[in-house]
Amino acid sequence: MTLDLVLLHAPSVYDFRQKTILYGPVSDQIPSTPVFEMYPIGFTSIAAYLEQAGYRVRIANLAVRMLNDRHFDVESFIKKLEATLFGIDLHWLVHAHGSIEIARLVKKYHPQAKVIFGGLSSSFYYRDLMQYPEIDYVMRGDSTEEPLRRLLSYLKGGQAPETVPNLVWRDSQGSVRENPFSHIPTDLSPVMVGHFDNIIRSVFRHRDLASIVPFKDWRSYPITAVFTVRGCTENCVICGGSAAAFRNFYGRERPAFRPPQAILQDIKQVERFSGGPIFIIGDLRQPGEDYARELLGLLEQHRPKNQFMLEVFNPPPRDFLEQASRACPHFCLEISPESHDPAIRKASGRNYSTEDMERMIGDALDVGCARMDVFFMIGLSRQTPQSVLDNIDYCGHLLERFKGDKRLSLFVAPLSPFLDPGSLGREQPERHGYRPLFRTLEEHRQALLSPSWKYSLNYETKWLSRNEIVTASYEALLHLNRLKARYGIIGPEMAAAGERRYNAAREMATRIDEMVSRNGHDPALTDGLKAEIDAINASPVVERTQLELPMRRTGLRYVRAVWSWLTRF
Repeated sequence: MTLDLVLLHAPSVYDFRQKTILYGPVSDQIPSTPVFEMYPIGFTSIAAYLEQAGYRVRIANLAVRMLNDRHFDVESFIKKLEATLFGIDLHWLVHAHGSIEIARLVKKYHPQAKVIFGGLSSSFYYRDLMQYPEIDYVMRGDSTEEPLRRLLSYLKGGQAPETVPNLVWRDSQGSVRENPFSHIPTDLSPVMVGHFDNIIRSVFRHRDLASIVPFKDWRSYPITAVFTVRGCTENCVICGGSAAAFRNFYGRERPAFRPPQAILQDIKQVERFSGGPIFIIGDLRQPGEDYARELLGLLEQHRPKNQFMLEVFNPPPRDFLEQASRACPHFCLEISPESHDPAIRKASGRNYSTEDMERMIGDALDVGCARMDVFFMIGLSRQTPQSVLDNIDYCGHLLERFKGDKRLSLFVAPLSPFLDPGSLGREQPERHGYRPLFRTLEEHRQALLSPSWKYSLNYETKWLSRNEIVTASYEALLHLNRLKARYGIIGPEMAAAGERRYNAAREMATRIDEMVSRNGHDPALTDGLKAEIDAINASPVVERTQLELPMRRTGLRYVRAVWSWLTRF
């Protein structure tokens, strides 16, 4: 069957199974692995929107297939696909290598088909992308459902896409054309409708669950994200999804929020196929306190049984936490102050006091929060090596103040591998003290092939060199690991596993540095270390284990999913 659109998600590095790369702690605090196999939720929204318009769409997560099956043949899989248009995401810049290699494979086996790129990094680097002959189109912006529908209509009619908004394309003479970047909807009600139900339908239609799961271990830990907004109100300096980035590069002057009823409908869809946690992305108070109260009120009436994860961008008042506890019993709360130091926090775009943050932690634990996650970062403006270590001492202060409450989960991680394109730190580096090391897309592609994560870092700061970022990261992770063990936050076995992993990784990073200093960046030099490096990369990640909520209910509900498909479609 020839499809209208196949959406392909690539691994960060296409041939990661053959490469020798010490990944480091680049993805320890997200569900996916260093391959970054989680595809953007925009895939599901696009697929549902186009299916409703009568088009046939399929999602194929190549990265997760490659992780879960070492014998999975990517080329053979792509060769068997038949589609008018192949869509490849370059949303996160970390996919710069894999995405383009997948585009080349598509053109190798389907030279007549068209290849289109999308996502925030695609929108930022659209001119760079159009220099690769394998890429026919780039669709700019954060809302490409309707432009893609119009493009498919033009392709079916054999017409040139001259009036498709947001599209960058190559005409029959080989010239690159830029259509007006004009589709930036403020009303999101037509999109993200039934997209979770559509995934269930797709699984049965293509008899392929393996290609659509979001990340490697999703079937055992089926956490699902529900989005509330496109855009952001905040201006965090290191974030490519900040208000400034959306305004300057993605055409969005202000965020567009989904109605609370739409969020509730998403949650009801998720409940039909999963008993796993639901992560509501975006601070519910961004559009105002009334929005948050309305959504939490709807949840309180609905009485969902899934556990919820909520994020806040700054400390909320106690009454918000009390309502969250009533609406989402045993909820998990997340906040990212970035640093313990108020001056560094303010320089990073997080302008609130330590006192307010500690008051919020106490209130959250007091009202019944099942877990309070606090995230700190390494590689910030004004942050020194000593400040990184002081941050871990502050974690000790928090554990002491809250009497070692095991619900308090503290994390630290380096900003890696890249400072985001479009972020204030990258676009105004002198103002914020950053030193960008790579600029072009191709430079980032090649950096991802480096033997160690240190060499893929695309920045330094006035206060931290790349070497100091790596050294400070391992020191901080080791100290925090020991601190958690001392307070019983993690057990002895987990603590020992973390100790082994960080020490082995630090020693390997030093060995790689010595080889590079003697012989340069010849990938062949580290091939003899592949077995050791692969073992380090595959060792248990303490932070990711801590981030997983205990499963209170059955995970995936296969029978209910089948029944939903039979009765709704």
